[in-house]
Amino acid sequence: MNLDDLQSFYGQGAEAIASDPRQPEAHEALLKALELGSLRAAEPDGKGGWRVNTWVKQAILSGFRNSAMEDLSVPGFAFFDKSAYPARSFTLEDGVRIVPGGSTLRRGAYIAKGVVIMPPAYVNVGAYVDEGTLVDSHALVGSCAQVGKRVHVSAAAQIGGVLEPAGARPVIIEDDVFVGGLVGLFEGIHVRARAVLASGVIITGSTVIYDLINGKEWRKEVPEGAVVVQGSRPASGDFAKVNGLQVSAPMIVKYRDARTDAATTLEDALR
Repeated sequence: MNLDDLQSFYGQGAEAIASDPRQPEAHEALLKALELGSLRAAEPDGKGGWRVNTWVKQAILSGFRNSAMEDLSVPGFAFFDKSAYPARSFTLEDGVRIVPGGSTLRRGAYIAKGVVIMPPAYVNVGAYVDEGTLVDSHALVGSCAQVGKRVHVSAAAQIGGVLEPAGARPVIIEDDVFVGGLVGLFEGIHVRARAVLASGVIITGSTVIYDLINGKEWRKEVPEGAVVVQGSRPASGDFAKVNGLQVSAPMIVKYRDARTDAATTLEDALR
């Protein structure tokens, strides 16, 4: 099936898909298109923004609905999961460096040449990880998350996934972003190119990001080149005031410069 055929197939509704004998063929075509990067859950709209391909996420969900549990165990490790989304296999010619130690990359994830996966890491279905990106130990790239070129996803960073609702924007990280250790990005946050997120920064869809340089607030977006650290602000209410309570508040303390570039550049020797 080509992409137009796939979109037409998955647009016919859940009941029709379940009874359509072409379902296994369509599912395999969907996985291959996602793995080749010719089909994405979200993509640039050419105007500086991004658009969600809702039907792609609906198609991925269809795979879960229309498959059964399967024994995927290997000697010494018991695994049981839906048969539609086993672990993805690679060859040396794929040009992906997967360091031994227990990482799993699920079928339906795009992993470009030059990507480095340090163990243990997990990349879920529908995710898109572009060239030259490093996914470090204990990091997660969640379902349908979009990660650009030369991104550093540091140890224990969590790039949240989203399949439902199908129209919801996944987390988007553009090119040359540095994601520090233990960073958490959730609920469709859009991190613009060259931003730097210091260790421990947590950003959700409702998080206010305080721009100390420009004196403004950002929501659902980290601007290009911003350097964000985890700060705090006073909690509201009399009880909080009496007890000196604070709430976490990500803050932009500068915008990227040559000194920042030197501190965050990926080492070529590691590749």
